[in-house]
Amino acid sequence: MIRQSILAVAIALGLQASSQTLFTYGNDSVSVQDFLQAYEKNNSAGKNPKAMQEYLDLYITARLKIKEAKARGYDTLPNIVSEMQNLRAQILPNYLNDPKSMNKLVNEAFDRSQKDIHLMHIFIPVTGGDTASTYQKAMQAYQQLQKGVPFATIAKQYSGDPSAASNSGDLGFITVFSLPYELENLAYATPPGKISPIYRSKAGYHIFKNAGERKALGRMRAAQVLLAFPPGADAASKQETKKLADSLYNRLLKGDDFGKLAAQFSADPISAQTEGRFPEFGVGQYDPVFEATAFALSKDSAISKPFATAHGYHIIKRMDRLPVNKDRNNVEAMQQLREKVQQDERINTTQADLVKTVLQKAGYKISPYQQNELKAYTSQALDSQTSGTQFQIKATTPLFQLGNKTTTVDDWITYARNNRFKIDGTSKPFEQLWDEFMQYTALEYYKDNLETFNPEFRSQLTEFREGNLFFEIMQKEVWGPAQNDTVALQNYYLQHKDQYIWKKSADAIVFYAGDATTAQQVLAQLKKSPGKWREIVEQYNEKVTADSARFEWSSIPGITNASTNKTFTQPQINKSDNTTAFAYIIQVNMQPVQRTFAEARGSVINDYGIELEKKWVEELKKKYPVKKYAQAQLTPGP
Repeated sequence: MIRQSILAVAIALGLQASSQTLFTYGNDSVSVQDFLQAYEKNNSAGKNPKAMQEYLDLYITARLKIKEAKARGYDTLPNIVSEMQNLRAQILPNYLNDPKSMNKLVNEAFDRSQKDIHLMHIFIPVTGGDTASTYQKAMQAYQQLQKGVPFATIAKQYSGDPSAASNSGDLGFITVFSLPYELENLAYATPPGKISPIYRSKAGYHIFKNAGERKALGRMRAAQVLLAFPPGADAASKQETKKLADSLYNRLLKGDDFGKLAAQFSADPISAQTEGRFPEFGVGQYDPVFEATAFALSKDSAISKPFATAHGYHIIKRMDRLPVNKDRNNVEAMQQLREKVQQDERINTTQADLVKTVLQKAGYKISPYQQNELKAYTSQALDSQTSGTQFQIKATTPLFQLGNKTTTVDDWITYARNNRFKIDGTSKPFEQLWDEFMQYTALEYYKDNLETFNPEFRSQLTEFREGNLFFEIMQKEVWGPAQNDTVALQNYYLQHKDQYIWKKSADAIVFYAGDATTAQQVLAQLKKSPGKWREIVEQYNEKVTADSARFEWSSIPGITNASTNKTFTQPQINKSDNTTAFAYIIQVNMQPVQRTFAEARGSVINDYGIELEKKWVEELKKKYPVKKYAQAQLTPGP
């Protein structure tokens, strides 16, 4: 047996995880590393010798019980199998991205969130199938920029973005998540003062200029009054809108309520209903002039002068400024950033990395067949044609091996039939459809075999499965008999009657309130009418509960040696959650007296269960002998 002193020395010097065996039970073994992982996950006491020794004993008995449950086949019980399937389905979506790729994206987003980029943009849209002339136009614009022609001039001349005529291609400041991910990558890859290479997206060609950078401004909560320009507004009507804006601004300076003016005058129907408030925003979401004005407000409650955008005249009130998180160790902020990454299109890049990992680790092996023949066979199968061509391949021909699963031509044709069309109704090219099929197959294999790819997923499932087995066998061997075997409980009570004695006690009513204020209110009412305690408690619904019984002296909240019959104890506040308890003492019982079986039943169930468990564990230790290793298994650290 491992002696306390050995553990104490090892702990004092610093424990170090090891693959060495700590103990065996039957033909199974547990390593030091496994034990320490379990201990650290379930204990906050640190590497305390006494706590570790106590946990080791509990851990050994738990392993014995789980081993016995498996030996009895409890892991094949329908309820256990069903619960495991449900759990797997619930947590699986959280593991469908490659962890390394995910962490890379989160760290990338954090780095990018630290600065804002002043971005200028030229966009040459692609129309129709032939992009040669479009590319030539983009190249002409790029060459002009290389010669030193101002970016604004080229943007007005070449850009297909309708706003370029008025803003000269100036997008204002952007930050992480402001743009589609592919364009965000282009923006952050362009150094300050420099022009990006020509970039081709699905929509067309892009050229960026990084006009400058600054430390990120963060996000803003604000309210606005928007006085919208009428459709087709001329200069005169715009001037009238400005006069109204100036009038409202002067009223605000004199103390008029911003929310009321927003509700009465603002043309934004959503924010007008919330006193002008609209959702928090960051740079790159709204008109650059709007954002610049909002972020220029120096303090909360500051109000901007009226200013114009293409929408009309705005007056902004700053409500709150939310700075950018600069600490990678801020767990809450980093988790929020991770959630944004998971909801963004950039998450799709992790699946591409994941597919590569799956193909590599699962032993992807191509079968011998001709791709051109498969292409012709596919075209005929999808269009239900018969050309008379004799193909060497057929439905059962293997295409590739992934792990222990062989994918056949029939699998491919089934997928192609269900996924051959684009959203616009046109057919996908064979190459695109094949790439999607490969990704689908790899991800399905990953889902079906996730335990072999992800240790964390495997550990979570194992922990849940063993928890279910532990509960099932404890219910069978201990909890069920201890609660339901009335004859055995009565016999145990008769054999141990001297353990169930009322010592100093009291007949009392104990009241539990959700907070101290409520407790004082109830106490004040009870003092006036103690006999109406049930009616008083009912008035507070679930905020107050009461328990009327005989209690041991020490278990009554606020009890003192001075407590007498027909008195209340002082409310006792639980500092962890502010719940408060006090009691009304009906009758003090000073003399010891035997508890009846009914009065002692709760304690009898607990004690009888402990005895049952102790005897059962001894039997398990005989069935699965436990051997502990006293060598320096919990080894001292460096």
